[in-house]
Amino acid sequence: MGSLEGKVAVVTGAAQGIGLAIATRLVADGARVVLGDLDADGAEKAAGGLGAGASAVRCDVTSEQDMTALVGEAVTRYGALDVMVNNAGITRDATIRTMSLDDLRIVLDVHVAGTWIGCKVAGAAMRAGGSGAIVNISSIAGKVGNFGQTNYSAAKAGIVGLTKACAKEFAKDGVRVNAIQPGLIRTAMTEAMPEQAWNSKMAEIPLRRAGEPSEVAAVAAFLAGPMSSYMTGAVLEVTGGRYM
Repeated sequence: MGSLEGKVAVVTGAAQGIGLAIATRLVADGARVVLGDLDADGAEKAAGGLGAGASAVRCDVTSEQDMTALVGEAVTRYGALDVMVNNAGITRDATIRTMSLDDLRIVLDVHVAGTWIGCKVAGAAMRAGGSGAIVNISSIAGKVGNFGQTNYSAAKAGIVGLTKACAKEFAKDGVRVNAIQPGLIRTAMTEAMPEQAWNSKMAEIPLRRAGEPSEVAAVAAFLAGPMSSYMTGAVLEVTGGRYM
């Protein structure tokens, strides 16, 4: 039996990239997973590839109504909610000199408000069962700040504070809340960056390679499962040692 056998999980931003890798790992560990994504077709295709233990729901994480429906789907279809992974995110890169206020606000809305809503609705569902694990996906940018990403860096730092505050509020109900800060992870988005930028980031990594989505997923599965039962409010870096 897998470490998450019989558990029910929701993963946002799960149609591709790190979110899909996390959903794939949770299913492999025995969980039944609902994939939420704004890309309904992509989420359906991803869920179809994961077999009978996965389903998909179109979801805008900035909508409390959508997120409530997403969590409700997990509870209705599978009977409970044990794990929530708030992964959905976007970028709108520019230096602060040229970045629009709209691009600041939309990134903060998706990352911070989206994660806040996810914690709120998942926490309510988990409280009824007396246990649960919430995993929020931050970024190493939230620790050190990235050039050209004042919006993204601020948002990812905000997720850290949100995680710790929620961990304190939810602990009495048996619900744990932790976060992951990935570094340079090999995805379609990062591989599209200019070669000079890629090489510059690689030079900062002691392990001398980019990470794989599956390596972030392994940490998410750890935080979702029983081996991390005495951990809450923690922020785990998955960076190959970058910025340690």
